[in-house]
Amino acid sequence: MGKLGVMLVILVLGAAILSPLVIAFEPDPMPGDFSFMWGHTHIAVPVLWSLCASGTLALFYAFMKR
Repeated sequence: MGKLGVMLVILVLGAAILSPLVIAFEPDPMPGDFSFMWGHTHIAVPVLWSLCASGTLALFYAFMKR
């Protein structure tokens, strides 16, 4: 697994872990985000916001590793 593979794994896992934190901030919807109704509750899942946050952390990790 090369450097690119490791960065992609960090990006995807980081997005999954950061998703609840990003949901708490209730950002404006971006293209690629999706929402659904669970009972009477509207739940928006900010996919792109989570990927951006995870990408920032992955770049920070790569920068600090050097």
